[in-house]
Amino acid sequence: MAQQDTVFGGSIPQFYDRYISPALMVPYANDLVARLAGLQLGTLLETAAGTGVLTEAVATALPNVTIVATDLNQPMLDHAATKPTLHRVRFRQADALQLPFDDQSFDAVVCQFGVMFFPDRPAAFREANRVLRPGGRFLFNVWDSPATNPIVTAMVAGLSQRYPDHESWFVERTPCGYRNPDIIRSDLAAGGFADCSIDTVALKGHVASSMGLAIGFCQGSPMRAEIEALDPTGLDAATAATAEAIAERFGRGAFETDLCALVVETTR
Repeated sequence: MAQQDTVFGGSIPQFYDRYISPALMVPYANDLVARLAGLQLGTLLETAAGTGVLTEAVATALPNVTIVATDLNQPMLDHAATKPTLHRVRFRQADALQLPFDDQSFDAVVCQFGVMFFPDRPAAFREANRVLRPGGRFLFNVWDSPATNPIVTAMVAGLSQRYPDHESWFVERTPCGYRNPDIIRSDLAAGGFADCSIDTVALKGHVASSMGLAIGFCQGSPMRAEIEALDPTGLDAATAATAEAIAERFGRGAFETDLCALVVETTR
């Protein structure tokens, strides 16, 4: 199933942005933007921008910074480009492993929960290094383990109960699959970054409903293709099983959940 883990087409962008982003992505977008507060002028590149969650936070907090937002998946960018707050952002489809920009073009490169999807992370880091100006900053975040993100544990439990023979799920395999600080440091070094700081950042996510979040992950992420490959007519039932597992742990109304991610900062 791993080859499907980077596909964000069809209705996925809309479900992702409606159900996943407010609860899980916005808190860490705000954290990254706070770390960029000193960047008052210049040009910023965002890779793996998705539906523009971090892009919105950057555009709001840094009004005088020129923003270029890229993603491999054009449908995600198309959705982001419809947001009125992003009218001044330049969107461009691009592979983070082969960026279509000149050397030393940017003062900062940022990536919100996207590095985990890169098939060759040292190559992506080399590209970030190449397009940064001397002294430019590279910041990204990645999810910590499922054990520190209980919403992931609940979802996996619900899906595993329905499909007990399935070995692993997208949400644990890819979003939570790149969290070893030693590997991150090694990959950054291979990409030309001599040193970095890695902070473990625990925040809270505010979830509107268990069903909404289940729809977000089961129908608004690459997990949709994974479920449909296993059970071509079972998407709604799998979503319901996931929602039930979330509700059993957190209740049936709105709830707050612990979140945990690693935030990485380095300089060219």
